[in-house]
Amino acid sequence: MSQKRHHDGHRERLRERLRKDSASMRDYEVLELLLGYVIRRGDTKPLAKDLLGRFKNMRGCLDALPAELEQVKGFGPSCADFWLLLREVLAQYAESEAREREVLDSFEALEKMARARLAGRDREEAWVALVNAQNRVIYWGRLSQGSVSSVQVLPRDVLEAGLKHRATGIFLVHNHPGGGPYASRADLEITGRIAGLARELGMGLLDHVIVTDAGCHSVYAGAQPES
Repeated sequence: MSQKRHHDGHRERLRERLRKDSASMRDYEVLELLLGYVIRRGDTKPLAKDLLGRFKNMRGCLDALPAELEQVKGFGPSCADFWLLLREVLAQYAESEAREREVLDSFEALEKMARARLAGRDREEAWVALVNAQNRVIYWGRLSQGSVSSVQVLPRDVLEAGLKHRATGIFLVHNHPGGGPYASRADLEITGRIAGLARELGMGLLDHVIVTDAGCHSVYAGAQPES
């Protein structure tokens, strides 16, 4: 009972600091509180510190794959479910501007949306962002899911989405889980095919963006094909 009261008192003190000045909290303390919503009994500080020790920082902890997280002692299936929910909240938060038809007028705006959705994924996925003539996002959605090292992108699926939503511009996005930023030859070939077909239909492929754990990289900006 005394141990339980000690943990309860410690968490309440952290909550008081959160309410008073959340910016003053250290990263492991934030993780402690988060984990406390799943692990209701017991001290979550050791697990928080173990996660940071393995994944280096908060971004690393949030971007870590479920299989990697579950290798940390004490991080069980309930924590994994909570982490997936947290990641989805962050992804939908980053996508909210797109859902409200905000202007996608910079690479940074696209990067923010793409990284929130695809960074840290354990399989390749292909997504498409469609814009109108004013560069306002009218659609952002997944085209397909693949394996650890590849994903199939059919030009027909991209173009059908563009025609359905009456888009004038297309941003193609896919990720390289744990891989480098360079486009593969297949990436370059599909980019060229879609760009040519889109032009014939009165649309433009504005960019093809590759998402990695380190950031986003534009195929149009000169990513070289992997050998």
